[in-house]
Amino acid sequence: MATNDLNTKSADELKQHLLDLRKEQFNLRMQKGTGQLSQPHQLRRVRRDIARTKFVLGTKK
Repeated sequence: MATNDLNTKSADELKQHLLDLRKEQFNLRMQKGTGQLSQPHQLRRVRRDIARTKFVLGTKK
């Protein structure tokens, strides 16, 4: 998700988005561990989205 889109969200929405991203990251890590991950670039995308969300959340405080 783009940083501009994240800036328009409230802090509660960002926290929920962060929780969803962490769940997705966990699922992708489990798929990688069992050898079922077909798109390894998804791990990198989720990790970067988490960092973006945390950055925007920190600037809102």
